Amino acid sequence: MTTPHAERMPALYLSHGAPPLVDDELWTSQLAAWADELPRPRAILMVSAHWESAPLMLGATDTGVPLTYDFGGFAERYFRTRYRSPGAPELAAKVAALMPDTEPVAHQPNRGLDHGAYVPLTVMYPDADVPVLQMSLPTLAPAKLLELGRRLRPLRDEGVLIIGSGFTTHGLPFLTEWHPNAAAPGWSQEFDLWAGEALSRGDVDELAAYADRAPGMPYAHPTAEHFAPMFVTLGAATGQDVPPNQTIDGYWMGLAKRSFQVA
Repeated sequence: MTTPHAERMPALYLSHGAPPLVDDELWTSQLAAWADELPRPRAILMVSAHWESAPLMLGATDTGVPLTYDFGGFAERYFRTRYRSPGAPELAAKVAALMPDTEPVAHQPNRGLDHGAYVPLTVMYPDADVPVLQMSLPTLAPAKLLELGRRLRPLRDEGVLIIGSGFTTHGLPFLTEWHPNAAAPGWSQEFDLWAGEALSRGDVDELAAYADRAPGMPYAHPTAEHFAPMFVTLGAATGQDVPPNQTIDGYWMGLAKRSFQVA
């Protein structure tokens, strides 16, 4: 990351699924095709639903840090996944420099990528040849995450691909079927339709008020962490009145895998 990138990178929000995502032929083909259409990133900054920590923390800065297998109940082979991406200490320094002086930034270089980060990356960048930095969610408040995304926005002009990784619906306690092709519950469909319509209008205020306004709540998100990364992505948008490009939709295990990119 020593010279500016020739092309501004978009920012992405993706629904990251669970470790068995890698076995889903449709979803893997969608993610791979998406990555193929993007400019080549110099580095990737991941904000995953699975790392909540305040103050803001930066991890996986060292090359070869073991992955964080933050899940259970899956086949042993998913615990043998490896993703040896290069570290990104220069990007970590840039992120820290963009934060206000009043808000400390902590470093945890030995914290490996969690499954919200590495599962989609193993499909999108399978060669693990792009430096990856993971950043914690320091808050779940949409307004504060939008501001965080705005602070990160200049990185896009340096070839950094900013990815918010969550799940458009994540009502795990309310699922009654547990297989990839399970029918989507009504609350998942209703929330997903609402989110898709708000995104098509570029209505960030409506999305930020999801807890009060969205149909399907609180079932779609009994906790907020899987929707929260969306606001980092939306904050990192260039500010032009261009609605996000919704690249993936549909359901997996009844949960909405809607994903998008902003210009």
